[in-house]
Amino acid sequence: MKKEYDFSKGERGKFYRPAKKLEIPVYLSGEVKKFFAAPAGRRGNVNIDRVVNKILKKEIERLKAIGSL
Repeated sequence: MKKEYDFSKGERGKFYRPAKKLEIPVYLSGEVKKFFAAPAGRRGNVNIDRVVNKILKKEIERLKAIGSL
């Protein structure tokens, strides 16, 4: 590497591209995965994420209804 670099002709943000949507992974414990794998399997190999999302959406609605959210 050089000791110094010349950035005097550099353009700030030239290659920056804003992310349109950032998907953050959520990791479930083994016990939780195992619990939700059965309902997902009974529904014809539905992904666990769909089952968990459906349950969480219902829980959000319930919490909003009682004013806890």
